[in-house]
Amino acid sequence: MMRRRYEAMLRYLLLLSTVFLLTNVAVVRAEPGTRPEVPVKNMVTMVDLGANSCIPCKMMAPILQKLEKEYQGKAAIVFIDVWKDKAPARRFEIRAIPTQIFFDKQGNEVHRHVGFMSENAIVTQLKNMGVN
Repeated sequence: MMRRRYEAMLRYLLLLSTVFLLTNVAVVRAEPGTRPEVPVKNMVTMVDLGANSCIPCKMMAPILQKLEKEYQGKAAIVFIDVWKDKAPARRFEIRAIPTQIFFDKQGNEVHRHVGFMSENAIVTQLKNMGVN
């Protein structure tokens, strides 16, 4: 019984890993040397500090892409790959990825979340910060 559960779990993880590896999602990503100043001046900012090869980060990529379009001009949605650019990880004292940090218009950190964050949770946080 345990062996069947273990095998089923392995098949599920293999399938899940394959889907994420084969999915090529484009997200607004800040590359080293080209990343915008975070937080973005005079704008509510959500920065997602993660990595292109992190599974939860890959799961968030289409969400961030969608929200970046929806909130264009209202809030900045920024992704930084901390495996390629370690400076932001040190600056924001990141202990695990992905980590999402929300800043108000004045650049003050308002909320921090570690791990996968759903679209609904991100939208709720942005609304709590006055972004519609």
